[in-house]
Amino acid sequence: MMPRKLRRDLPDFSIRTAQEEGWGSFKNGELLRRASASFDVLLTADQRMRFQQHVPSFDIGIVVIEVPDMRLLYIRALVPQIREALARVVSGEVILVTSGIAPRDH
Repeated sequence: MMPRKLRRDLPDFSIRTAQEEGWGSFKNGELLRRASASFDVLLTADQRMRFQQHVPSFDIGIVVIEVPDMRLLYIRALVPQIREALARVVSGEVILVTSGIAPRDH
């Protein structure tokens, strides 16, 4: 789940969480269908979505964040790249924003 505080770092964008929309229990296909009716872009950390769904069939762009840890500290380091990806992604496209840092073993 994306930290809600991330929206403070992206004030130029209208950001809503899946939970705020009442979509927290939906699987990826249904989530994409609902999101594409209301939004231009879906920002997610779900690495599997781009492989499990036929993204070009949805009228929404997807920006996937790949970080070793979902704490805001790690995500904030990628804000410039996230901002650029959100601005340029088009419907049916997936843009991967990665930290380049390998995940840690817990």
